[in-house]
Amino acid sequence: MMDPIIKDQTKVIFGPCRLSYTHLFEKYTPEGGGDGKYMTNVLIPKKEKKTIKALEDAIEAAKKAGIVSKWSGKEPKKLDLPLRDGDEKDDDVYADHLFVNAKCNTKPGVVDKNKQAITDEEEVYSGMWAYVSVTFYAYDVNGNKGIACGLNNIMKFKDDERLGGRVSAESDFDGVGGDDDEEFE
Repeated sequence: MMDPIIKDQTKVIFGPCRLSYTHLFEKYTPEGGGDGKYMTNVLIPKKEKKTIKALEDAIEAAKKAGIVSKWSGKEPKKLDLPLRDGDEKDDDVYADHLFVNAKCNTKPGVVDKNKQAITDEEEVYSGMWAYVSVTFYAYDVNGNKGIACGLNNIMKFKDDERLGGRVSAESDFDGVGGDDDEEFE
């Protein structure tokens, strides 16, 4: 893993990390409705202490800014924080990881290792590994207060097994067909 890069106290570039619930080409709208967003969960292995420290520091900086800009000079008693423990989810993929749910309203930049834009949606999926750029910021919406994780950009690092149970067509049909001379009965 690379050492995380912190910019402007609340922006962190880190990775490679595994992505889950990935919606980077079209906005995801929750079942209950609401505004759609581009999003992905970013899984950070718990052993990546430097990355976790950088994320915690950026969250703390966003909290300090929020005290001034959003919360009338004091930290709220109940504050939603974006860095979560994957061991608390009922999902083996998240075990031994922390994660953030990174979201944005505008389409994030998605590039390959050569920093060339990826336009083929099949190349970007839940399960792949990527470097991620996020910015933490304070919010106060309808009485809910917290720190959110804004998604900036993604750089694909490598492929891995797809998450969510979907497999490729090649994998499904491996060993099927191929003999054009068979007759149908």
